[in-house]
Amino acid sequence: MKLGRRTFLKLAGATAAGAAATACSAAPPASVPSSAPGTSLPPSSSVPPPSGPPDWAALRKKVSLLLPGDSGYDNAKRVFNPAFDGREPAAIALCAKPEDVQAAVSAAARRIPIAARGGGHSYGGYSVPDGGLMIDLGGMSSVDVQGEQVVIGAGAKLKDVYAKLGGAGRCLPAGSCPTVGIAGLTLGGGIGVLARKYGLTCDHLVSAQIVTADGKLRTASADSEPDLFWALRGGGGGNFGVVTSFTFRTDPAPSAVSVFSLRFPAGSANDVLAQWQRWLPEAPPELWANVVLSGGSPVGCRVSGCYVGDSASLTTELSRLTDKSGATQTMKQLDYLGAMKYFSGSENRQSFVASSRILGEPADPAKLTSALSGRRGMDVLIDGLGGAVAEIAPGDTAFWHRKAIGSVQIYSQADPRNRSAATDSVAEVVTGIGLGGGYVNYIDPALPDWMTAYYGDNATRLKQVAKTYDPDKVFGFAQGITPG
Repeated sequence: MKLGRRTFLKLAGATAAGAAATACSAAPPASVPSSAPGTSLPPSSSVPPPSGPPDWAALRKKVSLLLPGDSGYDNAKRVFNPAFDGREPAAIALCAKPEDVQAAVSAAARRIPIAARGGGHSYGGYSVPDGGLMIDLGGMSSVDVQGEQVVIGAGAKLKDVYAKLGGAGRCLPAGSCPTVGIAGLTLGGGIGVLARKYGLTCDHLVSAQIVTADGKLRTASADSEPDLFWALRGGGGGNFGVVTSFTFRTDPAPSAVSVFSLRFPAGSANDVLAQWQRWLPEAPPELWANVVLSGGSPVGCRVSGCYVGDSASLTTELSRLTDKSGATQTMKQLDYLGAMKYFSGSENRQSFVASSRILGEPADPAKLTSALSGRRGMDVLIDGLGGAVAEIAPGDTAFWHRKAIGSVQIYSQADPRNRSAATDSVAEVVTGIGLGGGYVNYIDPALPDWMTAYYGDNATRLKQVAKTYDPDKVFGFAQGITPG
């Protein structure tokens, strides 16, 4: 049985099974018509919104469309978390090319909510708009390696991105769950196991093709729509428009990536967390590690990660984690693609409740372990940042948390019978650990002051970008960036 990333972290010392890599089809063209260099701004509409629902019959002549009751509709609306199975989009547009997205946006704009669905991993379920139009990008999933760059369709999943890049000897730092979509990951920043060495996924973005609220297909890059390009690098999925493809610069794939896991004995959590917070910021950027605290009595503790280099070098770095007495250790040296498969796992859907915080400075270990005491089925996962992530100023891209030690995910198993209790328990832990901030790719509908938590001082500029490109909130949702 394949193990999900979070399951893998619970079983430190076991060998994670690799996810199967399959090729995708229905590629967007390598280059598509776009706006001229510079900024061609969509006007703010003073015309009252159109009345009545979209003309689905007319749209169906242009785009493959599913309506409630159609064969395939129930399956198409499903996303990763079964908690959102009860939501009912008014229609699902199965888009295979940018022109399909343009037609769908133009038909529904200012009539009903519009949301893009890439991998379907939105923690808030925002890619399944109740009574709205879901723009399914699964048919735009090509991965086209072009020398040192790669053009990736917005519907591509990470398992396919890694397979194609690994086969070409290239590397793009990204996440670890195999069915996460490249679009949402990039737009929220893109934290992953190679981030300290190579940076965030959004740091490698060269340009993006995007359909904005006026139905135009634009190119966002440093030289074309530069404010929009800035916002797309960490400003969160669902905002500003529907991206149809991304062009990234890549790095040569490392020949060796050594992976490891350490499981510590009961009662070690406070000491290990204290040491981890000192150890990782001083480590070379080739080393990435997390620390995972598992609820229970006592609280469990594991450290897992990887080193871009050979296992001998990794052994040297692990020796600096001063107290490993009694820890169970596993280690292996892999190639780039093998390491990405090691950290991936099951493609099965998972029912859960989660939130996030940011570790901006060393935390009191006792606060975290106390909050988790007795809470079986809940983990606090702290993924290390620093290194290349911190080399970029917080205002240079929309991703704000450049100087943090790590991102913190509070994750609890949940099913329909205990979802309410799990939600309350996550909220209690979030309060108990006493940390601020948040990572928009772990979006939480209950997060207070979420705009500041996700975007910090970048929030003001993001609101201005929304005012320019989506003044009528065509892509508005509960935690969407509104014009300011």
